[in-house]
Formats: sequence, C-alpha cells, structure tokens
Amino acid sequence: MNRPAAETHPAVAPAQAGSLYASRIKIHPRTVAGVFTRWRWVLVWLTQLIYYGLPWIPWGERQAFLLDIAERKFYIFGLVLWPQDVVFLAVILILSAYALFLFTAVAGRLWCGYACPQTVYTELFMWIEKLIEGDRPARIKLDKAPPDARKIGLRALKYGAWALLALWTGFTLVGYFTPIEALWVSFWSWTLGPWETFWIFFYALFTYALAGHLREQVCLYMCPYARFQGAMFDPDTLVITYDPGRGEPRGQRRKGVSPRSVGKGDCVDCNICVQVCPTGIDIRNGLQYECIACGACIDACDAVMDKMSYPRGLIRYTTENALEQGWGRREILRHVLRPRIVVYSVVLLGIVAGLAWAIANKPDLRVNVIRDRGVLAREVEGGAIENVFRLQVMNVTEQAHRYAVSVSGIEGIRLDREGLLEVPAAATKSFTLAVRVPPEAGERGSRTIYFDVKAVGDESIAVHEKASFLLP
Repeated sequence: MNRPAAETHPAVAPAQAGSLYASRIKIHPRTVAGVFTRWRWVLVWLTQLIYYGLPWIPWGERQAFLLDIAERKFYIFGLVLWPQDVVFLAVILILSAYALFLFTAVAGRLWCGYACPQTVYTELFMWIEKLIEGDRPARIKLDKAPPDARKIGLRALKYGAWALLALWTGFTLVGYFTPIEALWVSFWSWTLGPWETFWIFFYALFTYALAGHLREQVCLYMCPYARFQGAMFDPDTLVITYDPGRGEPRGQRRKGVSPRSVGKGDCVDCNICVQVCPTGIDIRNGLQYECIACGACIDACDAVMDKMSYPRGLIRYTTENALEQGWGRREILRHVLRPRIVVYSVVLLGIVAGLAWAIANKPDLRVNVIRDRGVLAREVEGGAIENVFRLQVMNVTEQAHRYAVSVSGIEGIRLDREGLLEVPAAATKSFTLAVRVPPEAGERGSRTIYFDVKAVGDESIAVHEKASFLLP
C-alpha cells in the first residue's frame, strides 16, 4: 500500500534513487480549482480568521482569550482556569488524540490536508508567491533565469511579503500570552521586553523557514504523523485513490475519443495530478506516506475528465476494499461505520460530555485550610483553647467578593473575630484566623471541625472544608 519515496517521489533524481540522501528538486505546484480546493481555502481563511482575530476580541477590561503565564491564569472568554485546573488541559489533549484517531480511521489525513498549520501557512505563502511571480510555468522559468533586475526585484518583493506575514504571525502568537493591545504599543515604541522580542522573531523565523522554504520537506521528513498513519488505516479507510482498472493503460488521445476504441483507459497521462501535488508525488503509483490528502489531484483529474467528456472519479476518495470489490457509495458508507469507528465515536463523545460537565460545574470558590503547626494549641483568656488556621481563599470569578466564614463541629466553637474576608476578582488571598473552643469542649486529642465559607449576597458560592482542631 505504501511505496518507498525513491519509487514514487519525482523530486528524487534518478541517479540518486538508491542513495540514502537525495538532493531536493524544488516543487512548484500548479494552480487548481475544484471542490476540494475550495474547501481547503475555506479552512485556511477560517483558521486564520480565528488565529489572528481571537486575541483582539475584548471581554470586559481584558481580552477574551489570554494565557497569562506570569499570573498563572488562563482567560477563555468568561472562563478563568488556574493551575489547579490542569486536568482540563490533560483531557483536551486526550480529546485531540482520540479525534485524530477517529478522523484518520474514517478518511485518512484530513488534518494534514486541511487544518495543519504547516499546510495552512504553506498555502498562504504559495498564494503570495503566485500573486508576485505567476503560476507554475512562470515560476519555473524565473528559477532558471539569470539574476537580472526583474528577478531580484520579484524575489525581494516576495521575500518581503513573506517576512511581513511571518512577523505578524509571530506577533499574534505572543499576543495570546501578553495583552495584545499593550504589546502593540510596545512593539511600535520599541519598548518590548526580551521575552516578547525573542518569541516574536523566533516564531516569525520559524514560520518563514517552514512555510516559505522547507514546505513539503516538513511533511516528508520532520512530521511523525506521516510515519505512523499506516497503523491507523485499514482497508475500509477512505483515502485518495487512483482507479487503475478504469485508468489503465494510460495514453494520450484526442478530445472526445472513446478510450476503449483506441485500447486505452480513461487516464490520458497528462501528469496534471502530479503537477498540482504539493508534495510532488504521483498518486497513480498507489497510496504513499507523502500524500497529505489535500484532494488537489482529485480536482485536477476531474477537470481533465470534464474536458474529455469522461465520467469523473478516476481519482477519488474510496477505500481499498471498495476498489477491489467494486462497491458503490452505499456499500462504502456502510463499511465506514464499522466497530472501530463506533468505539472511537462513543469514547470521543463521552470525553466531550465529561469535559463539558466538568467545566459547567467548576467551582467559583476554592478554599484550602491549614492549621498553623508552629502553634499547635494554646490556652487564652477565660481558659479557652485556641488553634490558629491559615485559609487560602481563591476567588475564581471575575467579580470581587466578600466571604463570610463560620466554624462548626465542636459545641461552643467560634472565631476570635468577625469572619469576613474580601478577595478581589480572579485572585487568591491568605488569611489567618484563630478558632477557639471552651475548656469543657470534651475529649482531648484531634477533633474534626468544619469551615463554611460563603459569598455575601450569593450563597450559591460556598465551600464546606474539613480541618482538625487539637485539644491538648
């Protein structure tokens, strides 16, 4: 099913096919139009609209999405996540892994072809390249041209546009961790801190190199997903496939000529499917690990079939079993919903439901009670026994609150002063409270008591916390 790169990758020079290392031949994908291309661009613009626009959305007195590492708080619209909520991050990572397993088992490398940042930014950089240098033939001709004024000017314009996009990408990334409006002011006033400066230019350089120059090399040699995708595929996985039974033997012929009348298959051997491929493979050689499932070859082949008045689908999404057994669409869909997919879907829905429930029921108040071990217990005026406790009160909401504290668990137990605590919005404060019990409280030793902390004016925000009171 998967073929070695030396057999299928046209970017490998023939003399180097048996070599461990092969020099790269630059790939210039041809412009193509069609259903899959349109969907790919919809995803490109949608993901970038979210990426570049999200940090600029206001939410009260802050931005809607802010990962404030310095303050150890993540703001996601009305949700505030603290270090204690790291379990949510773990669940999201598990959710992402299961989603990747599910989508790959159903229809191959959908992530790679439509939403992977490498694919998205490569598309944007190639779009800029095409606007400035022209389509595939013009770019190839320009590569071979001597370094005259026109070539130097076009390359300078292209590299400058790439650099601006990469710099804006790096700036936006840092804007997720530093308030972006303040970052904007600092950027133009040359007062950026060393942390912000490093990451803006590092990520800009990273984007420029990977999307502008390395391109398919990242998918072929750097991305691990290409290597283990075979473990996720099975004969009922939908993948981009060339139909050799219909297409072979290949051969050129005039438009409108029936292929069977000249002893040929439907494939006219135009090689356009190779020219539009961003990784430079020939899909007619079978499924290869270099294929990122972008669907460009499908759009290109369908356009050729339309010109030749042949049916579409010579290259299409289908399964290995469907191709071998001649299944129609109904049989393909029936086999797509197989036990493996059902299990993945049930697990995925369970994780999503659990995560949604946990976020919806996340407490608005957290309290930790620690007894002062420096003073285990002491006798105060009137013979009362006193223990000192430290309360760490975390106000998870974005409104300041006053909390009323009371204690229970031993007859006659009380605080030595009024238990009213004020905590600012989305903040943590520590308070020291002394708790006293009468000398006749009962048996000695460690006794269980309870702290009740309630928001004044909103008793739905409350915590019932257990602690130990020491009676000597």
